[in-house]
Amino acid sequence: MKISGAAIIRNGVKFGYPFVESIKSVLPLCDEFIVGVGDSDDGTRGKIEEIGDPKIRILDTKWDMTKRSGGLVLSEQTNLALKECAGDWIFYMQSDEAADESEFEKLKAFITLCDGREDIDGIAFDYVHFYGSYFTVQAGRNWYGREVRLIKNRRGILSHGDAQGFRRNGKKIKAAACGAHIYHYGWARPPEVMAEKVKAFHMLWHDDRWIDNNCSGKEVREFFPDLGNLAEFSGSHPKAMSRLVNRASEGFIRQCKQEYMKNRTLRQSVKDFSRRLLCGSHLNFKLKKI
Repeated sequence: MKISGAAIIRNGVKFGYPFVESIKSVLPLCDEFIVGVGDSDDGTRGKIEEIGDPKIRILDTKWDMTKRSGGLVLSEQTNLALKECAGDWIFYMQSDEAADESEFEKLKAFITLCDGREDIDGIAFDYVHFYGSYFTVQAGRNWYGREVRLIKNRRGILSHGDAQGFRRNGKKIKAAACGAHIYHYGWARPPEVMAEKVKAFHMLWHDDRWIDNNCSGKEVREFFPDLGNLAEFSGSHPKAMSRLVNRASEGFIRQCKQEYMKNRTLRQSVKDFSRRLLCGSHLNFKLKKI
């Protein structure tokens, strides 16, 4: 049984993606790793070459930035990378995510178990979403608690929408939850870098007029609006992230939260409370029991 890794990235250096660390975090589990590198102007491709691992194969692509609706360019690019994968399983990683190598032995046993199950298309992970710093996480149910990151190859499974999840014949795939974790660092960048990243991400969804109306003239703190359910993170980070993890932004996000809580309206309080309830959590896949 062979496992391919797959990821896409474009201008990862400019927008502070931990894409090198993300790739390194799953390389020990993979027999090959396909990286779709979009037409970048910041040395992203060179950073991947510097990893120097023969398992890595770069797929040079061009992003069609006219497809600015629903983030569809992301799933289009992901599917190009998935198509190149030769493994029996594909470990798809978004370039702001990292896996924990200490969980790989347990994960390999789980993959073997699922490999013989014809009714299982993929494997879902529990998520930890960092927000504002490397030691602050989102606890609200509006942040997905589980998502599929391992899929069986050669089943017609495709990346869907903005590449958050997968579909097979247009339907949600069937996945088992392994209990291992994916650490999502998308909102843990330095605040100023995060603001630029948010603007760039919105360009995959909206036209220039929307960007001007909703992003121009904002203060950096306004790019961190979801402050009602933040919690302290006291766990450990994946080994691959050790070079990046720091406490530089803790004061910033703590101040943002304090100002929000001080001025929070009744409507915002009710909204925050509803997001702490366990009921109604959305799954992007059909959960199968093992």
